[in-house]
Amino acid sequence: MITKRIIPCLDVKDGRVVKGVNFKGLADVSSPVALAEYYSNCGADELVFYDITASAEGRTIFTDILRETASKVFIPLTVGGGINTVEDFDRVLKCGADKVSVNSGAIRNPDLVREAAQRYGDQCVVLSADIKRVDGEFRVFAKGGREDTGMEAISWIKRCVANGAGEVVVNSIDTDGVKKGFDIEMLKAVCEAVGVPVIASGGAGSAEDFITLFKEIPDIDAGLAASIFHFGEVEIADLKKLMRDNDINVRL
Repeated sequence: MITKRIIPCLDVKDGRVVKGVNFKGLADVSSPVALAEYYSNCGADELVFYDITASAEGRTIFTDILRETASKVFIPLTVGGGINTVEDFDRVLKCGADKVSVNSGAIRNPDLVREAAQRYGDQCVVLSADIKRVDGEFRVFAKGGREDTGMEAISWIKRCVANGAGEVVVNSIDTDGVKKGFDIEMLKAVCEAVGVPVIASGGAGSAEDFITLFKEIPDIDAGLAASIFHFGEVEIADLKKLMRDNDINVRL
């Protein structure tokens, strides 16, 4: 049985980790370097680093902060934000990333996923999809959840996986920061549509929300969260013990 992963997420703006609700109202949390080192040492399985305003501001990712963060991390590191070309993949990987997450860049250039997968391998390419319900449809949003692309999300994700995305992070804008649980309906739809690892993001408010996620969707590979870890509401070691007690395969 595949081990379920617990992944803290660092949303970085102007060199600081921030957190909001429904992708809005961002509040300062901490230094990404300090938080990354903490999570690497306390049992996180992987870490995600998003430069959340790079795409909206039309710039590349802050490589100096990324390089310093990567130097403190001894678990797999996925990095995203402002990834628009294969050269951006190359630059981020050289800064210490293990995987590269692409969102708005793939929307602008659908061939980017294929080009990156051919050069670096499927396992290196992570599709990050920001999804919100619009008129009863799962819709893909771009630029950090600011822009409705008009594209239906499930078909978009299937297309990117067919092009070589080796993993999918599903960010539910509807549940982001609300702390009422993961978006089970949305996540089930994605897991049923693709055969690559799917990571759930958006909505975790307690350790029990992770138990519900892994019990309701046995095929889901990982749960990602930010504020409940950043503010000490859930300790990763305690969460993993609870998962084990609920017969969920986890690395302690």
